[in-house]
Amino acid sequence: MELNTKGRYAVMAMADLAKYAGGEALPLSAIAERQQISLAYLEQLFSKLRRAGLVESARGRSGGYRLGRPAASISVAEIMAAVDEGVRMTRCHGEDTTPCVAGQRCLTHGLWDALGEQIAAFLEAITLREVIEGIPTAKQARRFSEQSLWIVAE
Repeated sequence: MELNTKGRYAVMAMADLAKYAGGEALPLSAIAERQQISLAYLEQLFSKLRRAGLVESARGRSGGYRLGRPAASISVAEIMAAVDEGVRMTRCHGEDTTPCVAGQRCLTHGLWDALGEQIAAFLEAITLREVIEGIPTAKQARRFSEQSLWIVAE
Protein backbone atom coordinates (compact mmCIF):
# COMPACT_ATOMS: atom_id res chain seq x y z
CA MET A 1 0.00 0.00 0.00
CA GLU A 2 1.26 3.43 -0.85
CA LEU A 3 0.34 6.17 1.59
CA ASN A 4 2.76 9.03 1.92
CA THR A 5 3.29 11.33 4.87
CA LYS A 6 1.35 14.17 3.27
CA GLY A 7 -1.94 12.28 3.56
CA ARG A 8 -1.30 11.17 7.14
CA TYR A 9 -0.02 14.58 8.19
CA ALA A 10 -2.91 16.42 6.53
CA VAL A 11 -5.44 14.26 8.40
CA MET A 12 -3.52 14.69 11.68
CA ALA A 13 -3.38 18.47 11.25
CA MET A 14 -7.04 18.74 10.30
CA ALA A 15 -8.01 16.61 13.31
CA ASP A 16 -5.92 18.89 15.53
CA LEU A 17 -7.62 21.94 14.04
CA ALA A 18 -11.08 20.41 14.56
CA LYS A 19 -10.31 19.49 18.15
CA TYR A 20 -8.50 22.60 19.41
CA ALA A 21 -9.70 25.55 17.30
CA GLY A 22 -13.23 25.80 18.70
CA GLY A 23 -14.34 27.79 15.66
CA GLU A 24 -11.51 30.30 16.08
CA ALA A 25 -8.44 30.62 13.87
CA LEU A 26 -5.54 28.51 15.08
CA PRO A 27 -1.92 29.27 14.18
CA LEU A 28 -0.11 26.54 12.27
CA SER A 29 2.75 26.78 14.76
CA ALA A 30 0.44 25.38 17.49
CA ILE A 31 -0.55 22.45 15.27
CA ALA A 32 3.09 21.86 14.28
CA GLU A 33 4.15 21.73 17.91
CA ARG A 34 1.37 19.42 19.10
CA GLN A 35 1.63 17.05 16.15
CA GLN A 36 5.42 17.32 15.76
CA ILE A 37 5.19 18.21 12.08
CA SER A 38 7.46 20.71 10.35
CA LEU A 39 5.86 24.15 10.13
CA ALA A 40 7.13 24.58 6.55
CA TYR A 41 5.53 21.26 5.58
CA LEU A 42 2.23 22.25 7.23
CA GLU A 43 2.25 25.54 5.31
CA GLN A 44 2.47 23.59 2.04
CA LEU A 45 -0.34 21.24 3.08
CA PHE A 46 -2.62 24.03 4.30
CA SER A 47 -2.17 25.92 1.05
CA LYS A 48 -3.68 22.91 -0.73
CA LEU A 49 -6.36 22.43 1.93
CA ARG A 50 -7.34 26.10 1.56
CA ARG A 51 -7.60 25.82 -2.23
CA ALA A 52 -9.91 22.82 -1.72
CA GLY A 53 -12.12 24.87 0.62
CA LEU A 54 -11.48 22.63 3.61
CA VAL A 55 -9.89 25.42 5.66
CA GLU A 56 -10.09 29.21 5.72
CA SER A 57 -7.23 31.51 6.60
CA ALA A 58 -7.45 34.49 8.94
CA ARG A 59 -4.92 37.31 9.07
CA GLY A 60 -3.86 39.48 11.95
CA ARG A 61 -2.79 38.96 15.53
CA SER A 62 -5.23 36.11 16.08
CA GLY A 63 -4.63 34.76 12.60
CA GLY A 64 -4.25 31.22 11.47
CA TYR A 65 -6.66 28.68 10.06
CA ARG A 66 -10.14 27.43 10.86
CA LEU A 67 -12.21 24.68 9.28
CA GLY A 68 -13.98 25.71 6.09
CA ARG A 69 -16.96 23.50 6.96
CA PRO A 70 -18.13 21.63 10.06
CA ALA A 71 -15.96 18.63 10.94
CA ALA A 72 -18.98 16.35 10.49
CA SER A 73 -19.15 17.29 6.79
CA ILE A 74 -15.47 16.76 5.91
CA SER A 75 -14.42 13.22 4.98
CA VAL A 76 -10.94 11.80 5.39
CA ALA A 77 -10.98 11.02 1.65
CA GLU A 78 -11.56 14.72 0.88
CA ILE A 79 -8.59 15.73 3.01
CA MET A 80 -6.34 13.20 1.31
CA ALA A 81 -7.53 14.19 -2.17
CA ALA A 82 -6.90 17.86 -1.39
CA VAL A 83 -3.21 17.14 -0.78
CA ASP A 84 -2.98 14.87 -3.84
CA GLU A 85 -2.77 11.68 -1.80
CA GLY A 86 -4.40 8.57 -3.17
CA VAL A 87 -4.64 5.06 -1.83
CA ARG A 88 -3.16 2.59 -4.26
CA MET A 89 -2.55 -1.06 -3.51
CA THR A 90 -0.88 -2.06 -6.78
CA ARG A 91 2.40 -1.08 -8.39
CA CYS A 92 0.70 -0.10 -11.63
CA HIS A 93 -1.17 3.12 -12.21
CA GLY A 94 -4.21 1.76 -14.04
CA GLU A 95 -5.09 0.02 -17.26
CA ASP A 96 -3.73 2.67 -19.62
CA THR A 97 -0.34 3.14 -17.99
CA THR A 98 2.58 0.99 -16.96
CA PRO A 99 1.41 -2.56 -16.20
CA CYS A 100 2.36 -4.34 -12.98
CA VAL A 101 4.91 -6.68 -14.56
CA ALA A 102 6.54 -6.85 -17.98
CA GLY A 103 3.66 -6.10 -20.33
CA GLN A 104 0.78 -7.50 -18.27
CA ARG A 105 -1.19 -7.25 -15.07
CA CYS A 106 0.14 -9.26 -12.16
CA LEU A 107 -1.81 -12.32 -11.03
CA THR A 108 -3.01 -10.65 -7.83
CA HIS A 109 -3.92 -7.28 -9.39
CA GLY A 110 -7.67 -7.79 -8.93
CA LEU A 111 -7.21 -8.61 -5.24
CA TRP A 112 -5.18 -5.51 -4.46
CA ASP A 113 -7.34 -3.31 -6.64
CA ALA A 114 -10.48 -4.49 -4.78
CA LEU A 115 -8.78 -3.91 -1.42
CA GLY A 116 -7.89 -0.38 -2.51
CA GLU A 117 -11.54 0.24 -3.36
CA GLN A 118 -12.58 -0.96 0.12
CA ILE A 119 -10.07 1.39 1.74
CA ALA A 120 -11.23 4.31 -0.43
CA ALA A 121 -14.87 3.63 0.48
CA PHE A 122 -13.97 3.50 4.18
CA LEU A 123 -12.10 6.81 4.02
CA GLU A 124 -15.03 8.42 2.19
CA ALA A 125 -17.39 7.24 4.94
CA ILE A 126 -15.31 8.56 7.86
CA THR A 127 -15.70 12.21 8.82
CA LEU A 128 -13.20 14.43 10.55
CA ARG A 129 -15.55 14.57 13.53
CA GLU A 130 -15.47 10.77 13.78
CA VAL A 131 -11.68 10.84 13.68
CA ILE A 132 -11.52 13.01 16.79
CA GLU A 133 -14.50 11.48 18.63
CA GLY A 134 -13.91 7.86 17.68
CA ILE A 135 -14.89 5.73 14.70
CA PRO A 136 -18.39 4.33 15.28
CA THR A 137 -18.49 0.56 15.73
CA ALA A 138 -20.95 0.27 12.85
CA LYS A 139 -18.28 1.63 10.46
CA GLN A 140 -15.49 -0.62 11.69
CA ALA A 141 -14.61 -3.94 10.07
CA ARG A 142 -15.66 -7.00 12.00
CA ARG A 143 -14.03 -10.39 11.80
CA PHE A 144 -15.69 -13.73 12.33
CA SER A 145 -13.13 -15.55 14.47
CA GLU A 146 -13.94 -19.11 13.37
CA GLN A 147 -14.11 -18.39 9.66
CA SER A 148 -11.40 -15.69 9.57
CA LEU A 149 -13.57 -13.48 7.36
CA TRP A 150 -13.73 -9.71 7.51
CA ILE A 151 -17.01 -7.92 6.99
CA VAL A 152 -17.29 -4.17 6.68
CA ALA A 153 -20.45 -2.90 8.35
CA GLU A 154 -22.51 -0.44 6.37
